[in-house]
Amino acid sequence: MTYSDPIGSPGPQFPEGFIFGGSTAAYQVEGETKTHGKGKVAWDDYLADQGRFSPDPASDFYNRYEQDLELCERFGINGIRVSIAWTRIFPEGTGQVNPEGVQFYHDLFSACHAHGVEPFVTLHHFDTPLPLFEAGEFLNRDTIDAFVEYARFCFEEYAGEVTYWTTFNEIWADATNHYIEGTFPGGEKAQLHKCFQCEHNMMLAHARAVLAFKEGGYPGKIGVIQSLEYKYPLDENDPADIAAAKNEDVLQNQFLLDATFRGDYAPDTLEIAQRLAAVSGGELDIREEDLDIMRAAAKVNDYLGVNNYQCRFLKAYDGENDLHHNGTGKKGTDRFRLAGVGERVNKPGIPTTDWDWIIYPKGLFDLLVRIKLQYPNYKQIFITENGMGYKDALVDGFVDDAPRIDYVRQHLRWLLKAMELGVNVGGYFMWSLQDQFSWTNGYNKRYGFFYVDYETQRRIPKASAYWFKTVAETRRID
Repeated sequence: MTYSDPIGSPGPQFPEGFIFGGSTAAYQVEGETKTHGKGKVAWDDYLADQGRFSPDPASDFYNRYEQDLELCERFGINGIRVSIAWTRIFPEGTGQVNPEGVQFYHDLFSACHAHGVEPFVTLHHFDTPLPLFEAGEFLNRDTIDAFVEYARFCFEEYAGEVTYWTTFNEIWADATNHYIEGTFPGGEKAQLHKCFQCEHNMMLAHARAVLAFKEGGYPGKIGVIQSLEYKYPLDENDPADIAAAKNEDVLQNQFLLDATFRGDYAPDTLEIAQRLAAVSGGELDIREEDLDIMRAAAKVNDYLGVNNYQCRFLKAYDGENDLHHNGTGKKGTDRFRLAGVGERVNKPGIPTTDWDWIIYPKGLFDLLVRIKLQYPNYKQIFITENGMGYKDALVDGFVDDAPRIDYVRQHLRWLLKAMELGVNVGGYFMWSLQDQFSWTNGYNKRYGFFYVDYETQRRIPKASAYWFKTVAETRRID
């Protein structure tokens, strides 16, 4: 694999206090999805009906988090992203509290601190409680109210134990997989108006939770994690390709970044969003009282989490919707042709993974510089996910994941380059800490520093874990 590399020799060090982390998510690692008082989420029946994958025991983090935190301590990983499973706290989403679930997270956060690992805690990671999901998920404004009450409970319960809170993980991914690509429970396809409405409503829920956190005077910081991908026109001189790239940029990036940092939507953002919503026969419900709340929250967001794995190249497309998700790792099967928006294409000479994800690390640099220039009121950024899904092979007790090392190395070099230009980045979290259940991809798409033998739950450090340990200790890229 070849990459455009801005640094020909070891570059400057990452600053003191930089977080070198690994990421997890409750439903993808914990297991015990139907025990210990946990309520149901839509994924439970969806996966059971498919009969392809089970989220139990996943990585059995519920019972083995001490082991994973010991590995963090050994390998220089000083931050961990975890999420609270909403239905461990409120099994029905609202109402009665499950004390066993509440205590589990007290114990987890205590163990994190005992091992010198800072927990970054997400309140919602694709796991809306089933009763709320069945009532319309975040298209139903009652779910916003329920989320804010759940957030308030967590802020109060874990005050002093958690310094870094995030409201949502990947609002775009939640919205697109439910309403455009159709790969999440209840999935619909090409419903652009529902996608935008979901994004707006979740950002309103984020804003209300941020204000509750600030008004409560709780210690710590709070932000949101967005899944962002830089959008390039395939032909930079073709106005139609430029328009396609702009369409998808607004759909995934600018609509959410405006909501995060402005608290409203710039005129060009709103014009494109309304035009695209009309393509699928709908319109947006964006109320002035929503924007008042969002503008207030935009002033007090403490940081933005950026999940970034790839960029996209777009060309103009005027055909029917043609959407196919590559969830198996059969290279060349992914298709995304969205009427009214454009077509995602590969650019010759740029490599892709078996899941058809583009490997172009400069996209991270361009994305970060864009945020700094377009939203100068941002305070701090954490790269909360970045990594490479790979069909790792355990050979003679070892995993040589050299392609993953190369991928992460190049992204870290471009990250340093962005920081040299003044982008304030406080940490980098690789997805993922250990191999995990990967939603629509099941278990053959591995991301972790630590290989999980799912039969025995044994953890085996990969070559990338040893390499990252050196990076964390020296704060340099080799």
